[in-house]
Parts: sequence; structure tokens; C-alpha cells
Amino acid sequence: MLIAANFKTFKTRQETLDYYRDVRTFIEKNKITVESMIFPPATALNTFKGATVVGAQNAYAVENGAFTGEIGLNQLKEFGIKTILIGHSERRHILGESQELMVQKFDFFKEQGFTIVYCIGEPLEVREEGSETLMAYLDEQLEGIDLNYENLVIAYEPVWAIGTGLTPSTDEVELIHTALRQKIKAPILYGGSVKVNNAQELLSLNNVDGALIGSGALQAENFCRILEIAEGLQK
Repeated sequence: MLIAANFKTFKTRQETLDYYRDVRTFIEKNKITVESMIFPPATALNTFKGATVVGAQNAYAVENGAFTGEIGLNQLKEFGIKTILIGHSERRHILGESQELMVQKFDFFKEQGFTIVYCIGEPLEVREEGSETLMAYLDEQLEGIDLNYENLVIAYEPVWAIGTGLTPSTDEVELIHTALRQKIKAPILYGGSVKVNNAQELLSLNNVDGALIGSGALQAENFCRILEIAEGLQK
């Protein structure tokens, strides 16, 4: 079981440090064995020491260079970062990143041995066209991605459910995760309005190996509670 928190463009450097310390203390005190990750904004990256892995929300597929506004491998190396999110829907649909760019990033960070949390998910209009169209859309987002990469984690996040409070039915989530499992051996996380009050139900589903959580994990207390729920299911 893996529980990950994506801070997006929230939290300062100090707020992230406080959050990490709270989570570390909780994990140590309660002997939590569930794997956990947090993805703070680039300005809050630091050398964190503890059980929780810290990853980058984004980076450019270069060691360094003339790429204004981006961070590269050198900036991640400074803090010992070896985990990265690639393909999040906000980068696809708001910032216009193409599948070609996703593959370029994936291949670069794969060569560096990074753990890659690779995100896929459909907008509402695709879901409304039916399961066949939905799965074809997800397959397109997997094109060019090495699904056998040993450090791969897939995060399935229906775009229309991210930050809206809406979630697919548990039957729908299980159906999609089961279909993905037929082609993906890597852990498959669910994301999209995961909160303390629905975490138990979602994490109990077949082929759901954890969660990638946005606003529902912005408070350390909530993230810790979800870790506790996951720990109970893992036993």
C-alpha cells in the first residue's frame, strides 16, 4: 500500500517542513509500515530525513541548461530527490504538456533510476462516451511508457473528480483498476477527491494499491489519518 500527497501550488518551505515533521513523528510513534510520499512545490524541496519519501511534482528532462522557469536533474540531486510525478492532468490539460513530452520526461528519469509516479485519467466528456472510449483514452496516455519499468507507479485520476468532491462509484473505480491491472504489473493508485471519510472504502477495492491525494491531504492530520486507515487494511 502506498499513500502519496501532492501539495500542488500550496505550502511554503516552512509549512512543508512542519508537515513533514508531523508525519514523521506520527509514523514513528504508531509504527506505520505503509509506504508514503509527499510532493511539495519546488521551492519547498529540501533534504528530508525520515520514512516518508519526498518527490518532485515536475522537472525538465535535462541535467541543467537554458530552460527558464524549469528545474533539472542537478537541482533534484542537491536534495537527494529520486522520485517524480509525471503526467498529472493539470500539466496535461492546463499547461498543455503533450504525450510526446511525457515520454521524453519518463525516459530521461527512468535512465536516472527515479521512482516515477505516472498519472493517467480521463475528462468527463470521455467518460460519458462509455467504457470502451475511456479505456482507449487511457491507453493513449500509456503510449511510449515502459510499463515494465521496475520503479514505476501508476496513478489513475479521473480529471473530473480532482478537487471537485466528486468520485466515480466504487464499482467504476474497481472496474477500471481491474482493466488496468491486466496490462500493468506496477502498483496502481487511485486519485480524485480522496478524503479521510472515503479512504477506507476506496483503499479496500480490488486492484487499488493506494492513493494519490491532493486537497484531502493538505493537512498533516488528515494525511496521517489516511495512513492509519491504510495500515489497518494492510494487516
